Amino acid sequence: MPSLTEEPQERLLAMPGVADGGNSRDGTAATDFSYAYSSKENKMAEPIAVVGMAMRLPGNEVLSRQIEPLLTRPVGRPPKRAIVWYHEFWYQAASWHRPRRVVAKVEWHCGELFPRVGFIVTNLRATPEEIVHFYNGRGTAEQWINGGSRLPQGKYALHWTRLSCHRFVANQVRLALFVLAYNLGNFLRRLALPESVRHWSLRSLQVKLIKIGAKIVRHARQVIFQMAEVAVPRELFAQILQRIWALVPGAG
Repeated sequence: MPSLTEEPQERLLAMPGVADGGNSRDGTAATDFSYAYSSKENKMAEPIAVVGMAMRLPGNEVLSRQIEPLLTRPVGRPPKRAIVWYHEFWYQAASWHRPRRVVAKVEWHCGELFPRVGFIVTNLRATPEEIVHFYNGRGTAEQWINGGSRLPQGKYALHWTRLSCHRFVANQVRLALFVLAYNLGNFLRRLALPESVRHWSLRSLQVKLIKIGAKIVRHARQVIFQMAEVAVPRELFAQILQRIWALVPGAG
């Protein structure tokens, strides 16, 4: 689980958007690398020197001709596992001022009549397989934000998308507090949870460890918190407290 901090611009970018290789699938013109390039006069400027990128490219007739031999169905009975072929070539769209490297991936799946084809334009020097592997990790950031069955939940546990203030600065402060809470939960999970419950998501930490009901019983010499053990057993709660105490410098 990554921590969220304000870091300088990353050196590698994998973008799910489309590069301007003509028109996008919905018929509208796609932006020409607007995240890292200048779009003045609809021509690509020189890329930022420290940025390596991998970006999806919509298919067209020119790209299809480059991989035409790979679009023929393999001879014989198709195996259960998909047949995957890679190919790379240089391509220049009408709005580009120079050719760029394009990596193509063709997958033949059993029971499917047509192959699955994808094109990626990149300036990385890795192999086609490594380029595709890097690009396939583009959705990881969104999964960390939205959350899932096996991932910490930022949207559904912290509700950090609720930025309903009228002023931008106020929303910025609220988002910073959400990120701080996310990091605290992340540190708790990584450093204080025993191995048996380290798979808990941020939502599970809230429900089972933080937002739990308890009854306070006051006596003359002590105050007792009576908590339901169905949420967190007494032994597990004690282990978590010991791990938190061990993080204090000079403790123990």
